[in-house]
Amino acid sequence: MVTPSTPRLVVAAPSSGSGKTTVATGLMAAFAARGLAVSPHKVGPDYIDPGYHALATGRTGRNLDAYLCGPELVTPLFLHGARGCDIAVVEGVMGLYDGAAGEGELASTAQVAKLLGAPVVLVVDASAQSRSVAALVHGFVSWDPQVRVGGVILNKVGSARHEELLREALDSVGVPVLGALRRARPVETPSRHLGLVPVAERRALAVSAVSEMAELVSHGCDLPALEALARTAGAVPGGAAPWTPDLSPTHDDPSASAEGPRPRIAVAGGPAFTFSYAEHTELLTAAGAEVVTFDPLRDEELPEGTAGLVIGGGFPEVYAAELSANEPLRKAVAELTLSGAPVAAECAGLLYLCRELDGSPMCGVLDATARMTQRLTLGYRDAVAVGDSVLAAAGARMRGHEFHRTVVEPGAGAAPAWGIRGRERRVEGFVQRGVHASYLHTHWASEPGVARRFVERCRTS
Repeated sequence: MVTPSTPRLVVAAPSSGSGKTTVATGLMAAFAARGLAVSPHKVGPDYIDPGYHALATGRTGRNLDAYLCGPELVTPLFLHGARGCDIAVVEGVMGLYDGAAGEGELASTAQVAKLLGAPVVLVVDASAQSRSVAALVHGFVSWDPQVRVGGVILNKVGSARHEELLREALDSVGVPVLGALRRARPVETPSRHLGLVPVAERRALAVSAVSEMAELVSHGCDLPALEALARTAGAVPGGAAPWTPDLSPTHDDPSASAEGPRPRIAVAGGPAFTFSYAEHTELLTAAGAEVVTFDPLRDEELPEGTAGLVIGGGFPEVYAAELSANEPLRKAVAELTLSGAPVAAECAGLLYLCRELDGSPMCGVLDATARMTQRLTLGYRDAVAVGDSVLAAAGARMRGHEFHRTVVEPGAGAAPAWGIRGRERRVEGFVQRGVHASYLHTHWASEPGVARRFVERCRTS
């Protein structure tokens, strides 16, 4: 069972590219190899790193995002994920103090560390410095006294002499060095246009990569000292209780209920659709649905009795030809939408429902085309539902995240899904019949009524 004082560490860095994913994943795997039940977490909206965390620990990787879910849910979601675990490792996002643009510390690793009352281990790329490392670490330690930096792991150390110089410099800062990883051949974790290649697309190689990370961390880090640091974390601040999907209020649809027949909801999976938050399935199940996974690359039919469809994010642009070649499933999806069945499609799901993607025929549910571009669209969004849909009532507000290098033309239908607030006000997405399709990734734990509303529509459509 989880206790409010679960030992925990936050692995952070001065900036992206410092090696925190390698260290965090390797540390998770190394702790697991020592017989500890490890709870893996990732700060921010990233879907890919949690897949590697799950390989390292054998447990579901979970996100802690103070923008998408609100700061008040960070600790409850953490405690929910940490049930039954001996220790928790939280991988940060970007630099330690980087958060949502223009929002101060909101959604930063530092904010999450403070909310959890967790010590921070700072991973520093030392490849091009020696004594200056002391000034760098001193700055991060002193910037916010409420953030407790409990140790440093030096990455890309060139030699024994280089390590000696770094350690001597850091003596003056008073922060212990808990590891030094030598500059070596990087672990094989290939990337492409949106980051690391997901585990589902390279499982055997990913298993090998996680094993290499564990070996690297085990040999270069003081695991007993890191575990001891994790155990210095006391009770989580605020006395929060673990999040539970079955007790969540129905914010936007009080009439929704878990009573009645169990509708079967098909959720897209497989290599082309890897982006999903575990809490979505938990919420759908708690709301009374039977959730079944299918693979649009291989399955030629939807699961028998499908009453609703959820198509999350992923990389359909990489698999456009294969998705297009599965014509029986494309037709089945189109027929389901014509029946008025509820369909929730995010980002990759939006592309799959278009008429075509990079010239390859897709499901043709939406009168729109999609194509790859060189431009990255990235950032948090504050959105409001333009009209009623299977996910939200008109006027409901949601926070989301966009992350894609594609464009859909037109960007919105006659009935848009969302109005985006802020400096660039616009509408985007499509609502037609039972379909809600948008580029926006949302975390339903922030508004549990979304899942209950969707299940109720599946039950009655």
